[in-house]
Amino acid sequence: MGSHRRLAPSGFDRGAGAAVGFLSVAAAAVVAVPAAATPYDDTRASVDRLYEQAEKATEAYNAADERADELRDEVGIARDRIARGQQRVNTLRDSLGSLAGAQYREGGIDPSLALLFSDDPDDYLDHASRLDRLTAHQAGELKQLRHAMRELAQDREEAAGKLHELDRSRKAVAAHKKTVERKLATARRLLNSLPASERDAYGRASRSGRGDLPGLDGATAASGRGSAAVAAARSALGKPYVWGANGPSGFDCSGLMQWSYAQAGVSLPRTSQAQRYAGRQVPLSEARPGDLVVYRGDASHVGMYMGGGQVIHAPYPGAPVRYDPVGMMPVSSVTRV
Repeated sequence: MGSHRRLAPSGFDRGAGAAVGFLSVAAAAVVAVPAAATPYDDTRASVDRLYEQAEKATEAYNAADERADELRDEVGIARDRIARGQQRVNTLRDSLGSLAGAQYREGGIDPSLALLFSDDPDDYLDHASRLDRLTAHQAGELKQLRHAMRELAQDREEAAGKLHELDRSRKAVAAHKKTVERKLATARRLLNSLPASERDAYGRASRSGRGDLPGLDGATAASGRGSAAVAAARSALGKPYVWGANGPSGFDCSGLMQWSYAQAGVSLPRTSQAQRYAGRQVPLSEARPGDLVVYRGDASHVGMYMGGGQVIHAPYPGAPVRYDPVGMMPVSSVTRV
């Protein structure tokens, strides 16, 4: 895992501070209230913090949900393998059963074959010295049965382990879902408690960027797939933020990146943390349209660079897919897919 320098403060914090400062100056000019007397700073900071925490929980939810999907596929494959193994065991048993029946009709079943149908066929296999009355062909069939039964037991044990892991993953998904829903509900209540003017100011503040970033002049994508992903991301503008969603009617941040690149024929991982390593990392100063811009030290947010110092991303609930300044929050890394 690479380490990245954390840049502080967050874009929301910086933007919110700028908007609050502006409102404070305006208030001071009208009613001579000091700039420090802005009553909604704490509320807006709490909303920022809750959205960030919810986004981290969303990416954890996405990771657990992705693993659950993988496990469901693996369990299905294991069940198919078990069914084939059981069919093979049954076929070998039938073959040896026919042999035993013939021997019985001719005057008695071979004691060594009788052991095969005991409660523990392996007991037979542990007494190989009793195979002296079997032909080489019969002995070969019995060895095949032993191997098939052991493979079948291993497959069943593996499938049981995967089912247990799938159950744990489902529980993790449910736990992360509750965490996200709780934090988002709290953030909505806090935001709705603000006057309309303060809610508008919060929206404007969340779109502010840093002024100390290097020049970003790259106007063309670095590859054809990057161009196709850019076109797809633009087509998603205005779609709602829906946590845990990866299109086409709604998106969370990593879901938008995954969907956009899927339209270009490229399969990206589901989470922003994994997307950070889905290609070659480049300096921010060399960003080109289509590059993934990953934010915060924990890589809990991601957007797509579009040129001109702008990204397209799915910001947070209530804010649709949109353009924002690339420096809206601390940049962790830039990945060229």
